[in-house]
Amino acid sequence: MNLFLKLSNWQLTVISGILIGVSYQPWNLGFLSYFGFIPLIKIFLNNNSKQNFKYGYFFGFIYNLISNYWIGANSGAETIIVLFSLFLATAYLALFWGFAGLLIGTLNKNNDAIFTLPFLIVILEWLRSFGPLGFDWGNLALTQVNYLSVLQFNDIFGTYFSSFIIMSVNISIYYIIQHKIKYIYYFLLAITLFLFLGTYRLKTYKPSKDNFKISIIQPNLDPQEKWNLSTKLKTLSIMDSLYNEAILLSPHLILFPETALPTYLTLDDKLRSKLQKKVNKTNIPILIGTVDRKIGSDGERIFNNSSLFMQPNKDYEVYAKMHLVPFAEYDLVPKFLHPLVNLNLNIDRGVFMGGKYFKLFEWENVKFGNLICYESSFSRYAREYAKKGARILMIQANDGWLGTSSGPYQHFSLAILRAIENRLSVVRSGNTGISGLILPSGKVELKKGLKKRAVFLVNVPISSNNSFFSEYGDFFAVICYVIFLFIGSIKCSKEKLF
Repeated sequence: MNLFLKLSNWQLTVISGILIGVSYQPWNLGFLSYFGFIPLIKIFLNNNSKQNFKYGYFFGFIYNLISNYWIGANSGAETIIVLFSLFLATAYLALFWGFAGLLIGTLNKNNDAIFTLPFLIVILEWLRSFGPLGFDWGNLALTQVNYLSVLQFNDIFGTYFSSFIIMSVNISIYYIIQHKIKYIYYFLLAITLFLFLGTYRLKTYKPSKDNFKISIIQPNLDPQEKWNLSTKLKTLSIMDSLYNEAILLSPHLILFPETALPTYLTLDDKLRSKLQKKVNKTNIPILIGTVDRKIGSDGERIFNNSSLFMQPNKDYEVYAKMHLVPFAEYDLVPKFLHPLVNLNLNIDRGVFMGGKYFKLFEWENVKFGNLICYESSFSRYAREYAKKGARILMIQANDGWLGTSSGPYQHFSLAILRAIENRLSVVRSGNTGISGLILPSGKVELKKGLKKRAVFLVNVPISSNNSFFSEYGDFFAVICYVIFLFIGSIKCSKEKLF
């Protein structure tokens, strides 16, 4: 502890940033988050708002650089572009922690403003989820997916509850060590009770016995080669072979990954007709990812990242991805950055438009919603499907651009959070992995790892009731917002009086 007290603010900032950044990696080190903020707490308690912004921003930059380094590992664009994207994303996300330090420094009087930090972090994570630059990927709940017991209340409070708990534990440990060691008994009692109740909920949760059989296809095709004209026939042959394997498993439905075939299925009548005939013959519907293109009212070409649901002897149904990846699937300000509006679809970058509507699919009286890749990182989309009556959540993804970095692992972990929040089974098909079945408890029932070609069957429990979170959403974040404003106004009034 003496060594800890002698470290400079910059050293403490680096230590805290590294500990929290590493806790996001797929190395089962999420426990680091329960004490990794302690150096930052010491800084926030002993500096003014201006200094806290500086140290908070530097902490946020280090932690996000480590946790999100996979942005710079994207093989879908030139190295200089992806590294610049990583820098911009890290610089943007660090602002939230700088702002947190600024507010704590502004409110701090008698060193008690730090107790508002759990409420503040919940608010900032919540606000960070909105808009075209929304980023739920960085929520602290992601560090806890290996400890399902601590996530079992998220079906009530949402993932922000995990952030609240993590920050509260850090503050408690800091104060126990620094000031009142006698309170350690109350702390241990609270932690024990929380873990006991979480474990009890996990052990006693029983998924439905009604199952829906789904064949999952994980083709493991290089996304950079898939659209190459010289390999198109080979790709189609491989996919047809995998499709036949999936049929032999006798499922109720077959799930393909995002942009499964190198073609526009809505325009490619020949290939779509071939798929439809096979669907009719087998009486097994398919949900397949595709790029879609339409002509707008002004004659402009409109591209969507979409899914086609093809049923026996019926017209296909389409869902267009609503939340696109900024600067990858579209440009926020094309006139200033990159003139994508003048380009056709290309492999390095897209010129997509977001869909406007949720689309609920149904087969054999089972309703299900589909999240396309990046959408699965946002709780609001999965929740909306649950509210509309989805009993299963599907996810189609293509993380092949990220190789074997931590990106695909984190992306799969986000699906675990969606399952717990809504108490729905999640079925995921990734082009290069990770594909599998996640139960409503968050338990991974079956999965196939990265860089493996696989076709496999999962028996998916059909949920019957919505969770509290599915019905009422981010009420916990709203409560934290109200409490923080109330405490802040009181503290500001006291400062004026004295």
